[in-house]
Amino acid sequence: MKHEDIIFAGFGGQGVLFAGQLLSYAGMAENLHVTWIPSYGPEMRGGTANCTVILSEEEIGAPIVRHPTIAVVLNLPSMEKYEPLVKRGGLLIVNSSLIPLTSERQDIRTIYVAASDIATELGNPRMANMVILGALIGATNIVSLETVARQLDEHLSQRQRKWLEPNIAALKKGAELGK
Repeated sequence: MKHEDIIFAGFGGQGVLFAGQLLSYAGMAENLHVTWIPSYGPEMRGGTANCTVILSEEEIGAPIVRHPTIAVVLNLPSMEKYEPLVKRGGLLIVNSSLIPLTSERQDIRTIYVAASDIATELGNPRMANMVILGALIGATNIVSLETVARQLDEHLSQRQRKWLEPNIAALKKGAELGK
């Protein structure tokens, strides 16, 4: 049975909530049961932001996640907070561009992706969220990359449409690195 409890965490403005929301849309498009719960500080940018996403083939009993099976961390405070909470046997995906630490845990799988650097190379540092989301898809195959790209096309705001193809390229690059 497919079931993942996922935390996306970083600073406000890194697109953490959008990455989680996009994964949720993809899960719904693939007929999974889904919850998405955002959490953020009062700041517009630079404060903390995280969201919990649950994707499951069965109904979800409660949307609360204390120990995620997967944590995706885009900044150092998020690494420090969520790395110890990942379930034994779980997955930690780290934006190594902004996080100089490595995990000390031997009971989880850790993938380091220089998401911010890759996004900058692809033309926009704000696409780090798509690089890291791609890495999650590549590592887990929880939903297909094609479904995520379709959902991106459907949910990208009109103002951001010019970034559709670069964001899809960022997803694909991340997926290659996550495998």
